[in-house]
Amino acid sequence: MSTHPSIIPLAPPAALTVGQRTWFLITVFASAFLLFLVQPMIARMALPRVGGAPSVWNSAMLVYQALLLAGYAYAHLLGRLAPRRQAIVHLALLAAAALTLPIALIDATPSATANSFLWVPWLLVVSIGLLFFAVSAQAPLLQRWYALSGCGDPYPLYAASNFGSFLGLLAYPLIVEPLFPVAAQSYGWSAGFVAVALLVAGCATRLPAGAAAATPTATTPAPSRRQVGRWIWLAAIPSGLIMSTTLHLTTDIVAMPLLWVLPLGLYLLSFSVAFAADRRAADFARRIAPLALLAVACGVCTDSTPYPLVMLAVALGGLFTISTALHSALYERRPDPAQLTRFYLAMSVGGALGGLFCALVAPLVFDWTYEHPLLILAAAASLAAAAPFEITARLWGGTQRARATGVGVIALLLLLVVGTGSLGLAPSKLAEFAGLFGLIVLGVAAIGNRLLMVAATAALMLATGGVEKLRLSAEPGLMTRSFFGIYSIRVGPNASRMLAHGTTSHGVENLGSATRERMETSYYAPRSGVGLAMAAVPALFPSARVGIVGLGAGTLACASRPGQTWRFYEIDPLIVAIARDRRLFRFLDRCQPRAPMIVGDARLTLGREPANSADVLVIDAFSSDSVPMHLLTREAFAGYRRHLAPGGLLLVHISNRFLDLRPVIGAATGWGWTARSRLYFPTTRETHDNATPSLWIALSPSRATIAALDRRAKPGEWQPLRGKPGFTGWTDDHSTILPLIKWGS
Repeated sequence: MSTHPSIIPLAPPAALTVGQRTWFLITVFASAFLLFLVQPMIARMALPRVGGAPSVWNSAMLVYQALLLAGYAYAHLLGRLAPRRQAIVHLALLAAAALTLPIALIDATPSATANSFLWVPWLLVVSIGLLFFAVSAQAPLLQRWYALSGCGDPYPLYAASNFGSFLGLLAYPLIVEPLFPVAAQSYGWSAGFVAVALLVAGCATRLPAGAAAATPTATTPAPSRRQVGRWIWLAAIPSGLIMSTTLHLTTDIVAMPLLWVLPLGLYLLSFSVAFAADRRAADFARRIAPLALLAVACGVCTDSTPYPLVMLAVALGGLFTISTALHSALYERRPDPAQLTRFYLAMSVGGALGGLFCALVAPLVFDWTYEHPLLILAAAASLAAAAPFEITARLWGGTQRARATGVGVIALLLLLVVGTGSLGLAPSKLAEFAGLFGLIVLGVAAIGNRLLMVAATAALMLATGGVEKLRLSAEPGLMTRSFFGIYSIRVGPNASRMLAHGTTSHGVENLGSATRERMETSYYAPRSGVGLAMAAVPALFPSARVGIVGLGAGTLACASRPGQTWRFYEIDPLIVAIARDRRLFRFLDRCQPRAPMIVGDARLTLGREPANSADVLVIDAFSSDSVPMHLLTREAFAGYRRHLAPGGLLLVHISNRFLDLRPVIGAATGWGWTARSRLYFPTTRETHDNATPSLWIALSPSRATIAALDRRAKPGEWQPLRGKPGFTGWTDDHSTILPLIKWGS
């Protein structure tokens, strides 16, 4: 049952026709659509200029959160004015923002010493700050106008707003980016802004002329600090969960392109369900949310799984259900329309805090994604659910509640010990299954008892990998984290040590002798594309100057030859520290101990160096789901050509489970490059030495260089690479991964 007081319209409901109410609905929807379209669009515009470092995007997200919070605060303060004065002020703001159209970044580039945490926010605020601020304020402001105009309960408009956000989120990667260059996107968004401003003006004409309705008479007292704090708490948990779930899925479960769209889209849809006038779907989500949470808890600490799509479905379904339940709790606690903007301001604060916790605090404090289980526990503590069985309902509601809770906690501890083989117990599959099954049964029985529910959720996470995570964290150096990723040092196959980022390997070193430690493994085996090329380099370029973009564990260092000069470019300082730590990996120590390390985004750092700086340039940044588009555009290849000697050799690693990037590189054959490809599959013997399949592309502006590379390989090892008919290649102005997805993977 709703705890919200009855809403008394501020004017007779007949004051507006159905068509006039629809006008408000369309305006709210269009504003949200534009808001979620501008974020990826501006990121796309900024990529070539600021690079792809996570610090850049963390800074950008903080700017968006800050502007959204400022917009909601502005809407709250504007509510103190009379209705028509509110309209005049806001329309003046829209007019001022329109003077900065068409939307685009200002003409500025960072210096070599610029701090991205300061420079990127400055760039975004100066370029789009006023536009973003004006549009972000409209969700709470238009809902307030809706109530002032006598339409009744304005809160269902928030469902329409979030549905517009959801469609804007999907529209950019699926429609806008594939079909339109950045310049056309800019003009299209600008036209949309003008259209929304006209819609807002139409809404303003429906506001009452008198000042008396500016502050409607509330039917309940103003919310207490405790109530406002509850709003912030309930909004912060789902906001953090979308970020932690995305990181968990892309790191530990399945690294798929565009996967980030799914958690964020489901988060937005949860608002639409939770704030809908029809409460059936929201009520169902609240009933099953505890069960969904227990299912999610079983996979939170999982490193990998033979059923990644099942785990993906469980995690996404749980995120949607839990978010809907928590947002429904917000809806049930919504205040009188007189306090509407205060309510949305508190929600915005909560959303910002959840984002700050995951984006900035967690990478500094934790060495693994511990924010994810912590948020799951916070959700368990916040879900108000009734016990599903009569016997537990009587138990949790009776006089024996405290004693029964204590017995339940003890039972959870015993099952956890049995299931994980702790305290000296011999581990076995039977004991593991029995312990996990018992924990699940107790977890279901704990629904309706907040303390026991939290304890059961924690026990399930510990039993399904959490204990191992804590063990790795307790061992110095085995698990480390930066803004770029979470890295673990693991025992690899066939007497080796592996550097892993979730399910992605960044290097494998064979152990046992100095000779084994120098072996080129994984993607860099002697018969791989880069292995064949490096073997030919001494003949092609005596005293070669070699640049390597992407360090990993430093494996390629052992492909160097005497007399060569090597230089590494790596975006993550933590990777540099790991590769240089001879207690972890010996590639650099044995083969290139004094090689310079240039830290930063490759396109930016290469662009700052003199022309003709290398004879060989290796681009090794495409072995996971994250595709740095700005490193594969026509402009990027022009930069590589400038960096290379006239007959230099460019090697690009494009092994990828989900994308076929050959058409992107093949387009370079139309830009003056000659190309060959090498798709390598190791033999049984090579696999035993930890070689893995790989796909490398060799390019040069000189046909003679490629011909010499062919002559030094066996027939068929290098294959011609041609452009794909109809595929024009990526540019800084236009690129999309949709035509490249391996849909059968």
